[in-house]
Amino acid sequence: MANMPPNQPPPGAPPAGGPAKPMARQKPASMARYKRELRKEIRRRAHEPEINFLNITAMLDMMTIILVFLLKSMSSSSASIPQSGDLAIPKSVLTTEASQEGVAVLVSRSQIVVDDNVICPVPSDATHGVEGKYKRSGPTDLYIVPLANSLQSWRERDRQVRLATGKDPSSSEAIIIADSNTPYRLLVEVLFTLGQSEFAKFHLMVLQSAK
Repeated sequence: MANMPPNQPPPGAPPAGGPAKPMARQKPASMARYKRELRKEIRRRAHEPEINFLNITAMLDMMTIILVFLLKSMSSSSASIPQSGDLAIPKSVLTTEASQEGVAVLVSRSQIVVDDNVICPVPSDATHGVEGKYKRSGPTDLYIVPLANSLQSWRERDRQVRLATGKDPSSSEAIIIADSNTPYRLLVEVLFTLGQSEFAKFHLMVLQSAK
């Protein structure tokens, strides 16, 4: 009889460990379990709504500030000053550059204009300023009510811009474009009203001339 390898059962002997057991059949998953797993997978794959669209709120805030700067620059540009017989800008030998910051207040021979809006008429004899009905308490007052009302909205926009850009928000600037023959009294009334409306710095627009 031939020698058998060690640990190998003889032919016909049952395998070690007894007869093999048949594999148990898995029960099919129920519909409830299928739906539960499906919902779990949907939740796992879901994205936060903030990353599925562009948030433009901050961009709109930035564009609003840029728009205010653009409007201020356009309103104070010397190219937009109307040249006519009603407004003769005084001449000066100054060589400094004109300021581009501030609300433009135009004082012609016939009217006062702020940002292309007519505020009140200027009488033919303006040695006593504008008419008393446009002042706070009669002809002797220096406060021009319609001018102050027009400056309020501009002042509030400028205050917001100054806060956003780190500038002093307590006061604003004004560019005065006055006719060369403007009476002193009328000019004082305009300056006084600007001061009462929290405008602390003024620029007088002039034309440069040869020395």
